[in-house]
Amino acid sequence: MRVGYFDCFSGISGDMTLGALVDAGVDRRAIEQAIASLGLPGEVSFETVKRGGFRATHARVVTPHEHAHRHWHHIEAIIDKGSLSPRQKDLAKRIFMKLGEAEARVHGVDLSKIHFHEVGAVDSIIDIVGSAVGLDLLGVDRFEASAVPPGRGSITAAHGRMALPAPATAEILKGVPLAESPIEMEMTTPTGAAIVTTVAERFGPLPALTVEAIGLGAGTRETADQANILRLFVGTIDLPASSDRVWMLETNLDDLPGEVVGYTTLKLMEAGALDAFVTPIQMKKNRPGVMVSVLCDDAKIPAMEEILFRETTTLGVRRYPVSRHKLNRRNVEVDTAFGMIRGKLGWLENRIPTFSPEYDDCARAASTASVALREVYDAAHAAYAERQRQEREQAGETVAK
Repeated sequence: MRVGYFDCFSGISGDMTLGALVDAGVDRRAIEQAIASLGLPGEVSFETVKRGGFRATHARVVTPHEHAHRHWHHIEAIIDKGSLSPRQKDLAKRIFMKLGEAEARVHGVDLSKIHFHEVGAVDSIIDIVGSAVGLDLLGVDRFEASAVPPGRGSITAAHGRMALPAPATAEILKGVPLAESPIEMEMTTPTGAAIVTTVAERFGPLPALTVEAIGLGAGTRETADQANILRLFVGTIDLPASSDRVWMLETNLDDLPGEVVGYTTLKLMEAGALDAFVTPIQMKKNRPGVMVSVLCDDAKIPAMEEILFRETTTLGVRRYPVSRHKLNRRNVEVDTAFGMIRGKLGWLENRIPTFSPEYDDCARAASTASVALREVYDAAHAAYAERQRQEREQAGETVAK
């Protein structure tokens, strides 16, 4: 599995992310062309600089001064206008959504009414869209990151002077391990926090990967005590054959009858979901609701989302990749007094397999024989155990009876 790891020892920002991606090997022209297609009055260029004595790539974003305060629908329209792939547009929107939701919570207003102040300016749009394109073109299966130092001191923003981390940054970094901030400056910006928390599946030490490339993205400021650099390690991790990557889709619902929710999960499974389940949650304004979660392969995402949008009242679906470690599996059949019952064997290497009868076969047999379901399950397990005993005897083993 190919992994990208953000070493945020000096924090993370939009321009640092862009610089690190290009330095790690992403074609800068693809990023420049994607940004140009947005039709915004600004551009990005990349140059080699030194930070703390180390060579790094700096993304220089040049834009005119403006006073525009964009809403979410303005941002969405700008992204849709660009010549980005559907996956790149989706990632850019998810990063902005993370920012918008944080701002909405901080200011106590609905997302639709949020003015994207600094983060809605042209330079931030360029940072986020360019990063979304670069993250996609990097071609990794998974992103991870170190603990994040938010910075210390204070900054002056649209709402005046405030202590670091900025309120939106602090909101976004909830649940993320924070590192000590040794420098009096904003080490992690809201944009940088939104980018890394949107894509990173794990925050912790550098994993045991075989490194292919290291990208160094320079921050704008030169700092005296340490290099103002974001490092991006790109490499591979050897996973057991029984591991793979799938996608988790989620949406929150609080205005649907239980019958509709149940029907939706049924249609999701019929359409090829690996799993679909419902979790009770408490939503805003203390309304009880449910979260519908869907596990599926990459190719099934469009079909799963089409069902969610068609069958429910949701306005959006979250998605993120997850890694699975699976038991080795094999289908088997056992002969019982209630007929043939199918099942699955699951095992780790050098471990005794576990037999699991198929529910549908057991339920059908129990209904036909007018017996309790557990009787059929017990019979299936007993039949498998007897089959194993006979196979060992045939192999010349002495089996205690």
